[in-house]
Amino acid sequence: MELLEIKHISKVYPNGVRALEDVSFTVEKGEFVSIIGLSGAGKSTLLRSINKLVEISSGEILFEGKNIALARGKDLRLMRRDMGMVFQSFNLVKRSKVITNVLAGRIAYHSSWRSILGLFPKEDKEIAFKALQRVNILEKSYSRADQLSGGQMQRVAIARSLAQEPKLLLADEPVASLDPLTTIQVMDDLKRINRELGITTLVNLHHVDLALKYSSRIIGLREGRLVFDGPAKDVDDSILELIYGRQLLSNEIFGEEHEQ
Repeated sequence: MELLEIKHISKVYPNGVRALEDVSFTVEKGEFVSIIGLSGAGKSTLLRSINKLVEISSGEILFEGKNIALARGKDLRLMRRDMGMVFQSFNLVKRSKVITNVLAGRIAYHSSWRSILGLFPKEDKEIAFKALQRVNILEKSYSRADQLSGGQMQRVAIARSLAQEPKLLLADEPVASLDPLTTIQVMDDLKRINRELGITTLVNLHHVDLALKYSSRIIGLREGRLVFDGPAKDVDDSILELIYGRQLLSNEIFGEEHEQ
């Protein structure tokens, strides 16, 4: 069953840069999809347009049949509540405790005054603790976020998204700033969450090998256009050349000193 449908979307920034050009695809419930491509290919613009952090110039983005591009106010808030977002830079309140950061994922379920005062019911705290346990960082619940390593911060960010109880998890370069061992731990967490909870996951990755290892499906962007959409097992050297415009060296495929 389709959860997300991208229909002929384009994005032109005010300076004239065309970030996306007539991109269309659908995502089924429960899929784990990676988006790959060079820097400037439109990966982040595409991902952020799905939850309307970026306004598209034309086209439609249907989430459970509703066009988020047209959503406003309460309707937009409710749609975003069903979409967790994990950022490369973690986006945590570093002076706050880990549990406080995770409870931020529950804000959309309550009135603004309750959230401002931090008045979360017991049920929300149980959801937050369970989310931390799922990413193996429960013991850090009452530590300040700025006392954590980068990998621990990213796991807290994933737990915050899980606390939303989302139907779709969007991850924008979630391991780009992490060391190789921590990268594997975070990707394992994302894959396990996808498999065990059935949360549809859409990830931007600049490590080709990670995309091929963890994803059931690959979407390739080149200069804002979709040039490949298919099973990860079908990606070979010719497909990578189509996406990247040249043959990749082995150190680029495996993410060593590779930025996109």
